[in-house]
Amino acid sequence: MYKQNVQLKEYNSFRTEAYAKLFCEPENIAELKQCIADYPTEKKLIIGGGCNLFFTHDFDGLIIKPKLTGITEVSDEENEDEDIFIEVMASEDWDNFVNYCVEKGFSGLENLSLIPGTVGASPVQNIGAYGAEVKDCIKEVIALDINTHEVLSFSNSECEFAYRDSIFKRTNKYIIISVVFQLKRTYSYKPKYFDLNKELENIAFPTIKDVREAVIRIRERKLPDHKKLPNCGSFFKNPYISKEKSEELIKIHFDLPVYPQHDGKIKTSAAFLIDKAGFKGKQIGNIGTYKNQALIIVNYGASDGREIVKFAQTIQDTVKDKFGIELEPEVRIF
Repeated sequence: MYKQNVQLKEYNSFRTEAYAKLFCEPENIAELKQCIADYPTEKKLIIGGGCNLFFTHDFDGLIIKPKLTGITEVSDEENEDEDIFIEVMASEDWDNFVNYCVEKGFSGLENLSLIPGTVGASPVQNIGAYGAEVKDCIKEVIALDINTHEVLSFSNSECEFAYRDSIFKRTNKYIIISVVFQLKRTYSYKPKYFDLNKELENIAFPTIKDVREAVIRIRERKLPDHKKLPNCGSFFKNPYISKEKSEELIKIHFDLPVYPQHDGKIKTSAAFLIDKAGFKGKQIGNIGTYKNQALIIVNYGASDGREIVKFAQTIQDTVKDKFGIELEPEVRIF
């Protein structure tokens, strides 16, 4: 079951080169527990599709890439008239699952179409796009505690979801086995996001399929396919700033995107800041930002992940100098 000195280039969408000391792909929960038990002292990293991480050096430990698949519609007698509950194993492809839901008319995840990666990665990062976050549709997460080998159930609140964050990301103590989603059997489009509203403006009453197709069109226009041009999607999180800071910046940049939050802070656009800092479509060596979306860092041929880190740091330094705002990476760097 175990492989040694495995090249990790094909396991991260930036295609950076590094070797794992140990590598395994357990196909069920028993094998997953065995991996943990066989190497209790080894440093461990759990990966799915590898679409939100890259490597800057060899990994001196055990990388576990589970192969847990299956989709099961589960009943909940109290809510089954309006809601549908679906348990999805962690290694299922995320967009395939979204398509499954849309084809069946189950709503809630359509705005998250075409996001690369696995279902198990979705709660770790609390993925979001076009006005939606996956936390809004998660009822329960089933995970293995790496230290105790117990299979645990986390309710939505126990997942401690935040913006691109969760207890699973912060602690690295759990391996996600499956996710239970609570979706709706009916659908009514609610305008949330400017680009999506514009894409659908000629459709009076968009269906769930209309929305999925619109999201896919937008993403394909804006974002590069990581299989053709290596990238990890949005590299930085959108920053939160004070109301005073936003008012100060709007005096200079009147078109600054501002999204007021419940706590009084303002969320703004990292892509806007990077663009205004002069980095949209810019390339230094083998690394650059995508011509159609400044938030996407792309790899034109680097094998060393440190080249990506250096380019990202240059963006961070420039944005900090120009706007007084610190950008935080969304991508995990090892």
